[in-house]
Parts: sequence; structure tokens; C-alpha cells
Amino acid sequence: MSPSKRSRPARKAPYNKPPTTFSEQVKKLVSRGLSIPDQSKAEFYLSQLNYYRFAAYCLPFEQDHASHRFQANTAFDDVLNLYIFDRELRLLVLDAIERIEVSLRTQLAYNLSHNHNTAHPQLNPELFYNPIIYGASINKLEGDISRSREDFIKHLKNKYEELQPPIWAVVELMTMGQLSKWFSNIKSRADRQAICRVYGLDEKIMTSFCEHLSLVRNHAAHHARLWNRDFTKTPMLPKRGETALLESLSVLPDSDRKLRKLYNSFVMLAYLMNKICGENHWKQRLIQLINHHQIDIDRMGFPADWQARPIWQTN
Repeated sequence: MSPSKRSRPARKAPYNKPPTTFSEQVKKLVSRGLSIPDQSKAEFYLSQLNYYRFAAYCLPFEQDHASHRFQANTAFDDVLNLYIFDRELRLLVLDAIERIEVSLRTQLAYNLSHNHNTAHPQLNPELFYNPIIYGASINKLEGDISRSREDFIKHLKNKYEELQPPIWAVVELMTMGQLSKWFSNIKSRADRQAICRVYGLDEKIMTSFCEHLSLVRNHAAHHARLWNRDFTKTPMLPKRGETALLESLSVLPDSDRKLRKLYNSFVMLAYLMNKICGENHWKQRLIQLINHHQIDIDRMGFPADWQARPIWQTN
């Protein structure tokens, strides 16, 4: 095919929309059918939230996306309520992920050091499967150690001759993403299973869920919309294990878009919180948050009978 016949990228148009004032932004929302009885209140919130961010939460209330017309009787407070719910949901999800992250750090350090009788298993490349992933992980960890201002890291570096502090110290510098890479790259399945035993999950399930959690955490930590997001990387679901977990998961055809939503992630988080925190109120907080804001749970992939499923029983 000659160069002249090859498809050429479409010519891009210049962006010529002018910046608008907060007052103009409110007027635009009103012109699209949004009820705003207190315009000064709306201006205040838009001055703190950013119109572009607020507009993402308007989408579920639109009757026509092309014109951005709102459904009848939609009020500014309806959109604001959804925004507040999503913000509180991110904080709740981050709370659970933090506890899982700290637990996984502990299990990884404990089992690798005891199974291989060394304080520095991270320095032995033979314990890990993929040398490229190992090289990137150890270099990232070395950089984090050299930049760390933590007193315990400085003390261990200055006192001992090894290239790195012991694993039970350096795991405290690993993010969820880095921790997931270290865990999934452990060569011995017996090591991975030992780490997962406390969670009652097969290592393949835990590996998949940690990779998914890393993605969820990144969205939540960077204040991105979470409540109705589609996740392309969904966790592998267990086929064996505790009845409460298996009967609470939503098992749908792989093509069903609901599987890319957060419902199964919430089930796994509630299950793991019960494993690592003993008595906790995480699932009650989630239920209360949904009920308080009267959220359309179908947009998060919830099945209609979700509250009847065993993991959500609060008695």
C-alpha cells in the first residue's frame, strides 16, 4: 500500500472553549435542567470541587448525554450526595486495604525468613521466579531504602554490613503495588501457600486479589471516582473455601459488565477483614454508608439479594 493510501489520523480540532466563572458554571447546570435553589451554595461547592470533577457525578442523572440534559426533578444536592458518598467510600476502602497490606507484609517477611532461615531473603534471587521482575523490584526497594528518612532504616543501614536491612524492616517501605509484585514472584508455591494460609485462600486467588487491590488503591488514593467504575483487571474468584465467602460472591457470565464493578471486591474485603482484624465493623460501615446516601447499588454490580448473602449478615 502506498503511503498516500494509508489511513491518516483524523485532524484534531483546536480546543476553543473559554474558562468559565463559578457563577457561569452554575448557570450552565441550571440551563440543563438541574434544580439549584441556593445558587451561592452551589458556587461555593464548585469553587472547592472543580466543575470538571463534579460533572462526572452528573452523568447518572442525565436523560440525554449528548445534550447533558438532566432527568426531571434532579437537584444539585442529589449530585453532591453522590460525590460525598464516593469520597467516603474511598476512605472506607483504603482503610481495609491498609490493614490487608500491613498483614501481607507481616506474613511475607515472617514466612520467607523462617522458611529459608535468613533475615535477608529478598537478597536471594534464587527464591524468585522472574529475574526481570526481581531485578526491577530489588532496584526499586534499594532506591526506597536510600531515600528513606525512617529512623529505623537509618539505624539498620549504619549499624550492619549487609546490603539491605532485614526483610521485616524493608517490607515497611513496600507499597501495595510493590508488595503484590514481590509476593506473586516468589518461586516456591509452598512459600506462597504458607503466606496465604492465614487468609484461608489459595495462593493464586490471593495473588490475583492483591493485583486487583493495587489498582483499586491507586484509584482511591488519587481521589478518582470509585463507586461505579469498571475495572479491567478483576480478581480471580475462589471455587473452594468458606461457605460464607463462596455464597456471597456474584458469579455471572464472564461477559457480564457487572463483574467489572466493585461488588466482589467488597465481598473479599469484608472476608479478609474478618480474617485479619477479628471483631470489626467494616461491613456494617459499608452498609450504613450505602443506606445513608440511598445509593443505586446496581451501578456497583450488587446483586438484588446481596444483603441476604451470608457475608453481609451483621448478627
